[in-house]
Amino acid sequence: MTGTTIADAEIIYEELPTKLVHMKFKTKDGEVIIASTRPELLCACKAVIVNPKDVRYTDLIGTKVTVPISNQEVEIQAHHSAQIEFGSGAVMVCSYGDHNDVALFRELDLEEVIAIGQDGRLTEAAGAYAGLKPKQARTKIIEDLESKGFVEKIEEISHRTPVSERSRAPIEIIPMEEFYLKQKGSVEKMRELGSQIKFYPKMHQQILMNWLDSIKIDWPISRRRYYGTEIPIWYCKKCSEPYLPEPGEYYQPWYLECPAEKCPKCGFTEFVGEERTFDTWMDSSVSPLFITKFKKDEEFFKRTYPTAVRPQAKDIVRTWLYYTLLRCENLTGKKPWSEAWIMGYGLDEKGMKMSKSKGNALDPLPIIEKFGADTFRFWSASEVNHGNDFRCSEQKIESTKKFLTKLWNVSRFLSSFPIVESADLADTDKWIISELDKLVKDCKVGFDEYNFFIPAIAIREFTWNIFAAQYIEMAKARAYGIEFSEAERDGAIYTLHKVLSTLLKLLAPITPYITDFLWQTLYSDKSIHTEQQTKAESNEDLTQHTQAISDFNSKVWNEKKEKGLHLPDSIKIEIPKELEIFKKDLVAMHHLEI
Repeated sequence: MTGTTIADAEIIYEELPTKLVHMKFKTKDGEVIIASTRPELLCACKAVIVNPKDVRYTDLIGTKVTVPISNQEVEIQAHHSAQIEFGSGAVMVCSYGDHNDVALFRELDLEEVIAIGQDGRLTEAAGAYAGLKPKQARTKIIEDLESKGFVEKIEEISHRTPVSERSRAPIEIIPMEEFYLKQKGSVEKMRELGSQIKFYPKMHQQILMNWLDSIKIDWPISRRRYYGTEIPIWYCKKCSEPYLPEPGEYYQPWYLECPAEKCPKCGFTEFVGEERTFDTWMDSSVSPLFITKFKKDEEFFKRTYPTAVRPQAKDIVRTWLYYTLLRCENLTGKKPWSEAWIMGYGLDEKGMKMSKSKGNALDPLPIIEKFGADTFRFWSASEVNHGNDFRCSEQKIESTKKFLTKLWNVSRFLSSFPIVESADLADTDKWIISELDKLVKDCKVGFDEYNFFIPAIAIREFTWNIFAAQYIEMAKARAYGIEFSEAERDGAIYTLHKVLSTLLKLLAPITPYITDFLWQTLYSDKSIHTEQQTKAESNEDLTQHTQAISDFNSKVWNEKKEKGLHLPDSIKIEIPKELEIFKKDLVAMHHLEI
């Protein structure tokens, strides 16, 4: 057991191997077989239910059966929740076996029996099994049931078992006095607000909606843990009247004296401090209120709340996102943000979710120290489409560095050319600028949706396979002014810098350090992060030639290789008619014989 109350949102279910014990409950004229995975709770059984449509038990409804081992008599009652096909179809109802048992106990008004205590061991109600842990008691009671002839058969099954999401410890339901925040009555309001929030990606909105559908109880907000935010309450030692101090200070009731001199109810002067702490989501759920200075700066709060976007992972949609929505609406009447950016899980090389408990998580700090923050950031943006799970390995991150090295080398090459403010452009220049416009539009779509995968992939593809591999090679001779006029040279240099400066701006949100260094080295004494983002221009569209250019250049390179020629060697190849407008640059690039 975890030793504390936890909320439904902190519980997960795992399929664990267990025994399904088919036990004999004695009737007046025979016996009823009841199958259960929790025979250690026989002492807490106060009823047996059967489905009213189950003809096997029609004549037994309303009669009594004797519970084996504990020997109490309980009534067989009809209830629709009994599953005809599970086990024998007859189900024992214990005080706190599971959520269904709790609901049935309240509905049927049965006598409560507390079989498991706060120490995680069976209580005196269990008789000879008192003091044992549930698993120990289960083993012992199965042995006793078998030795006394109360077992028809035992099946080995896989059982859906509630466990703590953090510790994976089995969860037991026991009665405990706790503080609760009402949430059941707010479900529809939360559903309404949740539908107003724009999720990126849209599919993860369903996580919130599914969670809202599952809420059955209010939120227990107090915990019995050593570490956490203290609950600021003192109690009068005489009459137990709670005392809440004035807001605005951080209180530690277990450690500090009560601010009140005497109990406002009975006048007694001694108090005892609350020792429980809040659920961790109680404080993190008000983060939008904290950053907007709620109750501290009225004017600032009015100008900044609601905030714009909540970035987070998908595994805490049902906790952090939901509880923030609930608490902020309770306190302000408004949703805390209009958009939610939800990322997927980081997986290891085997596809398993990374976690500290599994020991398969990568520490990002040594990786950043080794490869640089920009490498890590670009890998994160380019690894997978936003919202999907992604595999993480040092090898994958290292491979990303090749692109940034390419960007660095391109920038170093262009640094040898002066900045040209304006120029007449050749058709080759117009072609690459039209491809650049297409890139700017694609990047804007991604940035508008907070999907950095779109610009990261588009920029890498453009830089590597179009700008560097095609255009720079085509314009290189012209940029050097080899057999070209000054005006033609300036057109190439102007275009080279226009494309690179635009690439640096587009990349700046993803790789802020290398882009800022290159920007201030080549183009300005001010940071690139003070610049306006690039907008697409209305240029002549020549992108229909891109594939033909790439195919022709590959053809020339391959033929030279086949003939044993070096790249600077001349070769005779006819330029396709479609590419005649780029003829002068292609001839200079490949040393074509005309």
